[in-house]
Amino acid sequence: MKKESLRDLSINDLNERLEQAREQLVKMNLNHAASPLENPNLIRAKRKDIARILTELRRREIEQSK
Repeated sequence: MKKESLRDLSINDLNERLEQAREQLVKMNLNHAASPLENPNLIRAKRKDIARILTELRRREIEQSK
């Protein structure tokens, strides 16, 4: 997920994607604990996606407060 694509989404869409990404991360962590994933770097990528979404939400929050 690229930063540019996040800027085009509405706040509601960002919140939905954040919720979905968090659910996927929890599932991936549980699956990885039970049996190792083929590519454990996907967990890291999912965490970074969550951070990008949170950053965009925070940027918009700061922008609105100005």
